[in-house]
Amino acid sequence: MLSQIQTTSPTTQLGIGAGITAGALWGLVFLAPELVPGFTPLQLSAGRYLAYGIAAALLVARAWPRLRRSLTGADWRGLAWLSLAGNIVYYLFLAQAVQTGGVAMTSIVIGLLPITVTLAGLREHGAVPLRRLAPSLLLGGAGLACIGWEALASGEGGSAIGLLCALGSLASWTFYAVVNRRWLARLEDVSANEWSLLVGVMTGAQALLLAVPAFPGGGASHTALEWLQFLGVVTAVGILCSVVGNALWNYASRALPIALMGQMIVFETVFASLYGFLWEARWPSGLEASALLLLAAGVASSAAAHRE
Repeated sequence: MLSQIQTTSPTTQLGIGAGITAGALWGLVFLAPELVPGFTPLQLSAGRYLAYGIAAALLVARAWPRLRRSLTGADWRGLAWLSLAGNIVYYLFLAQAVQTGGVAMTSIVIGLLPITVTLAGLREHGAVPLRRLAPSLLLGGAGLACIGWEALASGEGGSAIGLLCALGSLASWTFYAVVNRRWLARLEDVSANEWSLLVGVMTGAQALLLAVPAFPGGGASHTALEWLQFLGVVTAVGILCSVVGNALWNYASRALPIALMGQMIVFETVFASLYGFLWEARWPSGLEASALLLLAAGVASSAAAHRE
């Protein structure tokens, strides 16, 4: 893959690097429930996005007067929809899918993101013909087939509700990836990082509504140490995965064609799997290792299809 990246422009190389790093940070999200098992997915979601909103508000404060003059009503409505689709709705669907359908089924469906984003961007500017992307899509599909076979062999089933929630999560983030790139392309006075921070501020405001049902009075009690650990985890996830990860993703969104950008999402699956193996202190099985190699090969093939 490195030899293929070297044939691209410096901007494309930086975009690929930013996409890979964003995936590495996003993969940490899957460890959060393991670090604080006594807290519900709704509490993790509310805590994470409140931390994201607070950090984003502090970082964007200096540029706020200029941004307020630059953004229109349509821009604010776009921020609201992107915050809902890419953060709140996506994570709530994902958490519910894991609870009712199981981790294996959910990971298989979410693993389709590189394919759905690539297909959704075929009509976008800079997209290459589908026939040139076919090898990449076939490799990615083969990797997902390995994951699916592993899940079926483990006997972990998924309910109809869980499957629908996983598909809802897939659809919401596909919408976010495509629409967010369109907004970034049309904005001239707002940088990619500033747009990411504005999404964070909007997400934090929406997370205030989640906090009411997430932390009801008289709910499950936790010790002071458990609350401190919870605050540390959601703050770290909010800053590393949301603030830094989303800023890197927005940079990649502006630097790469949407079909290649869609392939970058696969690194979230790759790194989440690697973190899981480290957490469980085991090596991947044969099918798991084959799936990761095939998914990485699919990204390399897509990079080759986009060589200038």
